Amino acid sequence: MTSTRPLGNVLISGGSAGLGAAVAAAVREHGGRPIVLDLRVDPDAVDAYAVDVSDTRATEELVARIASELGGLDAVVTAAGVDRPAPFGALPGAEWERIVAVNLLGTAAVVRGALPALEAAHGRVVTIASSLALRALGDATAYCASKFAVLGFSRSLAAESKGRLGVTTVIPAGMDTRFFDGRDEQYKPGPDAKLIDPAEVAAAIVFALERPRGVELRELVVCPEEEPSWP
Repeated sequence: MTSTRPLGNVLISGGSAGLGAAVAAAVREHGGRPIVLDLRVDPDAVDAYAVDVSDTRATEELVARIASELGGLDAVVTAAGVDRPAPFGALPGAEWERIVAVNLLGTAAVVRGALPALEAAHGRVVTIASSLALRALGDATAYCASKFAVLGFSRSLAAESKGRLGVTTVIPAGMDTRFFDGRDEQYKPGPDAKLIDPAEVAAAIVFALERPRGVELRELVVCPEEEPSWP
């Protein structure tokens, strides 16, 4: 039976809350060292760094510095994400572009900053897409555009880097987190909504991270059995 791969140093963007925090907890539980990036972090936390991933150059520089200080990285998980549902014409351009900047450009910046360390370790990239990378909804143009693009970015990166590092895209349906807080009521999940426990998604991510070299899980969809986005 093939043995699992030790997790080592795992950098997690958006790691202070929601799915990112669940991933950090799961990595720690499985013997790895989670390194958290987020817009706001506990100043007393070890291995936690404040950064706005939409500031892409600053993100690249920080990730590269962390990798150098820690003596390398074994994996990154790009869990930072934002949304603000609204009709396209009603959402100011700056807010529309920030959603794309965090979800897509921030993903690329984290990976770019980590890439030399990951290639040196034959490590793994886990990107977080969404069920809205598989289907489109109205009032979600920025989010859909960014998550469709994360999926395309990840597939292209996997094709480009095969043999040098692993690339997995995790595609979760709606999760039971605070992601929906602050929305207008019409955009919040209803009382009968079936939301995934983020710990289940984190478990899938850790499973992907632990695959031995040469075994690839390219895409993982985690959803309720009634999820309309798949297949």
